Amino acid sequence: MIEIIISFSFATLLLALSPGPDNIYVLTQSLAHGSSSGIATTAGLISGCIVHTALLAFGISAIIAASPNLFFIIKCIGAGYLLYLAYKIFRAEASIAIHEDTAQKKSNWRYFKIGVFMNLVNPKVMLFFIAFFPAFLWNPTEGTALQFFILGGVFMVLSFLIFSTIALLAGSISAYLKAHKSVGLILKWLQIIVFVGIAVFIFI
Repeated sequence: MIEIIISFSFATLLLALSPGPDNIYVLTQSLAHGSSSGIATTAGLISGCIVHTALLAFGISAIIAASPNLFFIIKCIGAGYLLYLAYKIFRAEASIAIHEDTAQKKSNWRYFKIGVFMNLVNPKVMLFFIAFFPAFLWNPTEGTALQFFILGGVFMVLSFLIFSTIALLAGSISAYLKAHKSVGLILKWLQIIVFVGIAVFIFI
């Protein structure tokens, strides 16, 4: 159990640090409106994950109880989806675009609500949870709902810490990315390796 949670935590950290729409959005909001706005956005994004975790825990757990074979099919579909994401990243440009938004500053509560809305209306989040979490169940036959909530809690805590750090260091991170163009290529391949590695882990 401990070894699997450590592996899950490591994969989560790599994913949170890899350039994606959520952490780039947190970075740009922090650049434009201050770190507190970025942290409020982060809190909203993470709060949305609570809903996705609950749906995953109760929905997939019911499937496991009903049919282990069907659960295996879901895991294979999840692995395939992760490979598809890796392929999309491979085809995409390695550059990281940072555009500072000069729009009028909103309240932190407004940024929180925007973060929640962005997370809940994005079907790719649930697809990613279905693809990512089942690979790290340490006992696929008993107590799966509790295991999903534990993994969800670890995922949310680590993601919040990383995204909040990005918000606090927004200025320095932006300056570094602009000065070191090769970082985008390194992070691109890091993300590909993480997605392919998790997909292989699911298969085996």
